[in-house]
Amino acid sequence: MKLSQFRFDLPLNLIAQHPTKRREDARLMVVHRSTGQIENKHFRDIMDYFDDKDVFVVNNTKVFPARMYGRKEKTGAKIEVFLLRELNKPNRLWDVIVDPARKIRVGNKLYFGENDELIAEVIDNTTSRGRTIRFLWDGTDEEFRNMLEFLGETPLPKYIKRKPEAEDKERYQTVYAKHEGAVAAPTAGLHFSIELIKRLEIKGVRFAEVTLHTGLGTFRPIEVEDLSKHKMDAEYYKIDDLSCKIVNKAIEGKHRICSIGTTTMRAIESSYTAEKLLKPSEGWTNIFIHPPYQFNIADSLVTNLHLPKTSLLIMVCAFAGYDLAMEAYKKAIKDKYRFFSYGDAMLVI
Repeated sequence: MKLSQFRFDLPLNLIAQHPTKRREDARLMVVHRSTGQIENKHFRDIMDYFDDKDVFVVNNTKVFPARMYGRKEKTGAKIEVFLLRELNKPNRLWDVIVDPARKIRVGNKLYFGENDELIAEVIDNTTSRGRTIRFLWDGTDEEFRNMLEFLGETPLPKYIKRKPEAEDKERYQTVYAKHEGAVAAPTAGLHFSIELIKRLEIKGVRFAEVTLHTGLGTFRPIEVEDLSKHKMDAEYYKIDDLSCKIVNKAIEGKHRICSIGTTTMRAIESSYTAEKLLKPSEGWTNIFIHPPYQFNIADSLVTNLHLPKTSLLIMVCAFAGYDLAMEAYKKAIKDKYRFFSYGDAMLVI
């Protein structure tokens, strides 16, 4: 398939700027693959579609405050540094994106905080806007993390046209977030409250956790028309033995497996056996799922409503079927669903 087939016009007023008051109050579009039926519900109604011994697979990655603002040495020019990933803990090396990139050169020192609480040195170029920097810090790891937490900002996507607020620290994070390492939230999971999870567990639904640290590569524009030529950035993932046992027991009992989000789907589709069972593994995945694709573990998917011509939308089309998924998106626009990170959800079943 071609990239141009995944284009649609989205009114800007449908891009959600704030989360719903309560997590489970977001709307939920339910798309039935077998019949083509599309229903309008609320996220709390997800309980009606799953039964005892079904499994939800969730991504327990935790977003860290990846966006930092500082100034360049000598000139004092204001700069934005977006932390991507830590490369070497003892040496405090990080891959970052800088803006404006033209002003940041190898050898420059960058100062963060009103009293220069943190200093970094640029030691290499990686891409046009990418740099490797070394934080000059003599304290403990815990003190360094506390300083990043103090100086960093919740990395809301650029299409949210406002400054982060106090509520974002909690709401741009799933209630089951555990392992820090993501620069963007696994947004399908943002709709689960602790109360909703408890109600699902009482019904008999089990939860299996995997980790995939969402990087900016997930949202990087696809620049080739031929999808087979697109290369995804690699992202770290881990699937442990306990989660595999939970998922595989459900598969063997012919119960439903629901992937909560496209990041979860990428993790589980990176680690399965010839018998189509989930297997424990840890490493880096650059899997790009596009039509046609045979899914191996999950038979249902919860996901938010995504940007046109993105790998996220393309995966949804691979799972739901291109025609049905694009019809659902057309209906979502007509029915004024809220789009993107803080927007509404879709259940493909």
